[in-house]
Amino acid sequence: MPQEQYAHRSTMQTSEGPQVYKVGIYGWRKRCLYFFVLLLMILILVNLAMTIWILKVMNFTIDGMGNLRITEKGLKLEGDSEFLKPLYAKEIRSRPGNPLYFQSARNVTVNILNEKTKVLTRLVTGPQAVEAHSQKFEVKTLSGKLLFSADDNEVVVGAERLRVLGAEGTVFPKSIETPNVRADPFKELRLESPTRALVMEAPKGIEINAEAGSLKATCRTELRLESKDGEITLNSEKIKLPNLPQGSSSSAGSRQKIYELCVCPNGRLFLSQAGTSSTCQINTNVCL
Repeated sequence: MPQEQYAHRSTMQTSEGPQVYKVGIYGWRKRCLYFFVLLLMILILVNLAMTIWILKVMNFTIDGMGNLRITEKGLKLEGDSEFLKPLYAKEIRSRPGNPLYFQSARNVTVNILNEKTKVLTRLVTGPQAVEAHSQKFEVKTLSGKLLFSADDNEVVVGAERLRVLGAEGTVFPKSIETPNVRADPFKELRLESPTRALVMEAPKGIEINAEAGSLKATCRTELRLESKDGEITLNSEKIKLPNLPQGSSSSAGSRQKIYELCVCPNGRLFLSQAGTSSTCQINTNVCL
């Protein structure tokens, strides 16, 4: 550049003064930025207020929240609690002196699983029945004495006395094995088979005893008392056989009331009017 032109430009800039360039946000952009900052501060305050309100309503503390408390022994729930998903716990118990309630709109199911998550034992309490699925079911006292046990092979009642309070009694479709069958005091004991036979067997004898009442045995066709190796004893002051058949009289004019008890070869009993000698042979037609 020629020296004259450089001197002329310098003279012009000096006469006009230095130029200043503004840096920043001005105008409507500045107002929008302030508005967004103010809106963000309001949202932060509202969020903080909502958080404090939730903490207050849910009762959040250092020990837990609401009815849930975290203790050294585990979790502690006070009041009613509702679980929407499965609950896995090692132990569930109530507070000392208070009962433990399980409430459901349909049923309550308790499952015991093995390492492979296979169900070993299941307890289902539903609106119609209580079901227990396991290999063996036992009921014991606090001292450990067995009261009731059931499995695939047998059902054991370990109580000293089994009482059946139903009006129709107890029905056994098959055999029953017991050392003693008796009724309550001042109650009747009935052994009945409405459509089949009633059989009582014992390897060392059967004892039927009515200490304060009478003993009655009735049947439709036959009543058989059988002893293969021993004897049958009827021990009583009076033994009555009122409906035994009678043989023909030894004489037409005899009116005596003395009879002889006779036995047929097939075991049938009948009465024969007594004479000077046995009259059973005369009335053998009764055995036919």
